[in-house]
Amino acid sequence: MNFLRHLRLSQPVLAYEKLHYSFLQPRKATWLNGSMETPSLLERTGCSLLSRETHLQWFKHLAIPEIIAIKASNRYNMDETGILEGRGSNGLVLGSSETRSIRKKQPGSRAWTSLIECISATGKALPPLVIYKGKSVQQQWFPLDLTPYESWKFTATENGWTSDSTAVKWLTEVFIPSTQPGDPSEVRLLILDGHGSHETTAFMYTCFRNKIHLLFLPAHTSHVLQPLDQSVFGPLKAAYKKELGLLAEWDAGTVVGKRNFVICYSKARKAALTSKNIISGWKWTGLWPVSMARPLMSPLLLENTSTPAKPAGQVCKGLSDGKASEKWAADTSAVPWSTPKKRDELQDQFSLFSKLDNDEHTQRLLFRKVQKGFDEKAYQLAVAQRKIEALQAEVDASRARKRKKVKMSPNSKFADIEAIRRAQIEAGELESSTDESSESENPSDSESCIVVAS
Repeated sequence: MNFLRHLRLSQPVLAYEKLHYSFLQPRKATWLNGSMETPSLLERTGCSLLSRETHLQWFKHLAIPEIIAIKASNRYNMDETGILEGRGSNGLVLGSSETRSIRKKQPGSRAWTSLIECISATGKALPPLVIYKGKSVQQQWFPLDLTPYESWKFTATENGWTSDSTAVKWLTEVFIPSTQPGDPSEVRLLILDGHGSHETTAFMYTCFRNKIHLLFLPAHTSHVLQPLDQSVFGPLKAAYKKELGLLAEWDAGTVVGKRNFVICYSKARKAALTSKNIISGWKWTGLWPVSMARPLMSPLLLENTSTPAKPAGQVCKGLSDGKASEKWAADTSAVPWSTPKKRDELQDQFSLFSKLDNDEHTQRLLFRKVQKGFDEKAYQLAVAQRKIEALQAEVDASRARKRKKVKMSPNSKFADIEAIRRAQIEAGELESSTDESSESENPSDSESCIVVAS
């Protein structure tokens, strides 16, 4: 139980002491339970100096022998983020100069949806937990094709944010089953913020029973020390807004409700939660490989963030590079290359190339033309695919769908894909696969009888 001695920087107490303390004294009400507090603002310089000192003290916890022994594959970071369902990206809008203002339509509602994401130091992303605002999960919130969301979990709360019970259920139904190490004796490290739902007795005791070390981030440092905030949530929300904007471009009348939200978020998640982004977040926060210097080099902590002037040698080098590019353009401008549009044109380009001398600039220009031709074809296919998806979304939105509560297992707080699919079948949205299979297995009368020739 010694590892829990370092759970929080401000409260270095043993596990049983912290649990006993929670029973003796009532916890202060947090914003999650309905209390309203006005946050205090700190001066920029004071906050920077305080953060640097806090970082130096907090990194000492990563030097504990029990923490050092944990493998990279057993180190995880979890956090909760929220997204407005119908809030697209900002962009440039062309309009008349005679009007005083120009308005841009947002394709959908302003309903709030929360998501819990968790990533490992090796670049792995766990299945997300989607938290809707409502009393229960409804089947009409989901598209008919549930294949991309097989491992996802869904739930609903009154305010659309996580609760104490939701955090514990996330541990038991998502994190613990998805991160079981090959060796049962190995321990896991979970890095998270100090949210009230993470400090409950049930949450900490569940981690203790399953050999999960908890390491809480200091207050107001998640923007520097948390891998999810460093390189995942930013690209994730940008990709979601991009998908939302593309959906609005094809059909301005398409309402982005919960159904289209799941579709857009799934595409954004594939684009943002890549192994490269995840590993980059761990690297630049200094959490893996462990490096105290990484976060201290962040512009958010440095006192002097002014950009140094470029040396004169770099300017001269840029000028020389510009002259070289001008010379290269002059050498290749006389070559009669054109972007191939068809297969025959591409064959003619290669035939012409085989008759010329082996010139490096000529080769480079030829392959640029070939690449441009393939890019144009890929763009046309992407446009066609977007049109198909927009038409499919319009058809799905126009369909009248019955309201049906998703019945969850009494042993689970979350709705999985199987429960949602059963609700869609009960509502008449889908046909039961068991009925179809039973009909195909029953032979017809002509096939079931045996004809014996006389």
